[in-house]
Order: sequence, then structure tokens, then C-alpha cells
Amino acid sequence: MVSSNYAIELLKKSLNLYTPSRSEGPLANLLKDKCINELGFEQAHIDSVGNIIATKGRGYPRILLCGHMDTVPNKVPVRIENGFLYGRGASDAKAPLISMLLAASEFPKQNGTIIFAGVVDEEGNATGSKHLVKNNLDIDYAIFGEPSGIQNITISYKGRLALKLICDVLDSAHASAPWLAKNSIEEVYNFWNEIKTALNKNYEKEKRSNSVSCCLTEIFGGSSHNVTPQKCKITMDIRIPNGVTCQQVFDSIRIIISKISKENGIKTNFIIEDFTEPFEADFSSPLVRSLVLSILDVCKKRPALLRKTGTGDMNIIGNAFKIPVVTYGPGDPHSSHSVNEHVNIEEYLSGIEVYKRSLFHMSRMYNIQNK
Repeated sequence: MVSSNYAIELLKKSLNLYTPSRSEGPLANLLKDKCINELGFEQAHIDSVGNIIATKGRGYPRILLCGHMDTVPNKVPVRIENGFLYGRGASDAKAPLISMLLAASEFPKQNGTIIFAGVVDEEGNATGSKHLVKNNLDIDYAIFGEPSGIQNITISYKGRLALKLICDVLDSAHASAPWLAKNSIEEVYNFWNEIKTALNKNYEKEKRSNSVSCCLTEIFGGSSHNVTPQKCKITMDIRIPNGVTCQQVFDSIRIIISKISKENGIKTNFIIEDFTEPFEADFSSPLVRSLVLSILDVCKKRPALLRKTGTGDMNIIGNAFKIPVVTYGPGDPHSSHSVNEHVNIEEYLSGIEVYKRSLFHMSRMYNIQNK
């Protein structure tokens, strides 16, 4: 039986390890050691991309508990204040990750197989979860650990299309005679305005969760303070709701870029940095029903089902494996990535209990269905 003190100390240890994307090794090693030496997993290893994979139990159902070890950059001092534990990743998503691990440690081995995965690079290009798909895991259910709040279940995420557009006007001039050459920064902004206007017009809905959103996140241009810029590069982050595909949006953007390039005599190139389709879970699945029952058990309140505007690993696994999946975890999503990222300690401990009971209900429902 995992004690509250053990649970809090393990989360604190994980927060004291600074793990921005692609620097997750120290946490992977810590979790591997805990799995083998303290938490009763039969096997644990770190795979070729840096994921920690641990298994426990035998038979059916085969349940994947998947959380990410990486965080966004910049440290947050680890401390406990007024019932909250602060630290980078406290909400997104080390509290869900550790609570899943501890819940799995108490799952009876004869009731099914638990596969715990702490994956890398979720905040980047989802290298860890894509590697799980490549290895074709044989699973029946999957829960992804992200901060939904313990009384909410996330059933839907938008897709993500991330594009880098490079604009080259083929010439430059002295800044005192700007009429002698096109300005790549000004030109690339024209591309952006056309793309944004078209996407808003074609895909805008009353609810934000049903609309395509687009955001200009990076811009690089110019070579000197007194030379007109020949080249400029921007990054566009576009989130795509269910009912629309990344390919549809990409085709619309490609047409706009081609049209403006030809009209204005500008050389352009684009790089696809992310192409993750939207996903919505079946909220009538045994998996969602198990979580609902568990939250009722622990919180004495029926949970809300959320459709979020972000994108998560659930999209990748859900679209690839076509199995019941869902996203759930303790933590306030509004605290994620903030300078005071934190998790309520009582909520974190309650999250462990919700996960634990969910595993019990999943095993029970699976065996009833497959008698």
C-alpha cells in the first residue's frame, strides 16, 4: 500500500529533476528504478527514444497508462505552500504521470496486464508516443495522463498542423532606399494575413472547440539593421477540430501560398513540423464508464466530459490503434506552463485513488463482456 508521504515525496523528486523535451533521461532512470525495486513491476526498460516502459500482471484486459516526462522550458522552484506543490511539470504532467504509476503499483497482477509508459517529447513533436505506435503495442484500453482536474474527463482534442513558411524576395537593398527591393518581412506577413482570413472565413464556428484556430508563433528575418530583409521565416500553429482534417486545411493553405507567390514573384518554401489529426473518444465506451464510476466513488460527483482546444498524445494513439482511449489526470490546466505551476496535493492524492478504482472497474467490465 503506497502511503501519502511516499506519493508526495516521489512527485517532489520528479519535480526536482529538470526535464525539458529531449532531456528526460534522469526521470526515466528514476522511474525505472522505482518500478523494479519498490513498486512491483515485473519488467521495466528504457527504449531507443528514451521512453520508460514497465509492465505488471498477466492476461486481459491489457491497459496502457501513458504520461509524458517532459516539460516546457524554464524552472519553477519546487516547494509546498498552503496545500499546493509547486514545480515545473507539477500540473503538466508529472502529477498525472506519478499518480498513474502509483495506482498501477497496487493493481492485482491476476486482474490483467498494465503497461506503464512515461514518454518523451510530448511538448515537442510527440517522439515518444509515435514510437509506441511504430512498435504496435497490443492493448485493449489506454488512459493518457494530462491535467483535466479530477472531476473532469477529456474526451476530445483538436488536431495540430504546424507549418514553417520561408519567404525569399530574391534581392535586398540599403535601408535608405527600400523601394529598390521587396521586404521579406512585410511580404511574409501578407501571406499570414491571407491565410488567417481564409481559415477564419471557411472554418469559423460559434464554439471555439469546433473552430479552426491559427496562431503566428515565431518570426525570423533580416540580416542587418540597415539592409532590407531578403528572407523571412514564420511558424504557424493551427488547431483543427473534429469534422475537419489536417489535409483539408493544409490544401487550403498551399493554394493561398502558391497564388500569392506567383502574383508577387516571391520564392516560397514550407516545412511541415507537425501533422496530428483531431480525435474524439467514444464517451459510451467501458473505459469512460469506468472513469465516471471511479470519480463518483471518490469525488461523490458526476464528472464533466471536456472537449479541449489543445492537442495531446491521445490523438496519436487513438487514431492509430482504434481502441477506447481517454485523457484524465489531477491538476489545473490553467496552471500548466505558468511561472507558478502547481498542483493541489489533496487532488493529486485523490487522482491516485481514481486511477486505481478505474483499473478495477475496467478489469471487471472487460471480464463481464468477455465471459
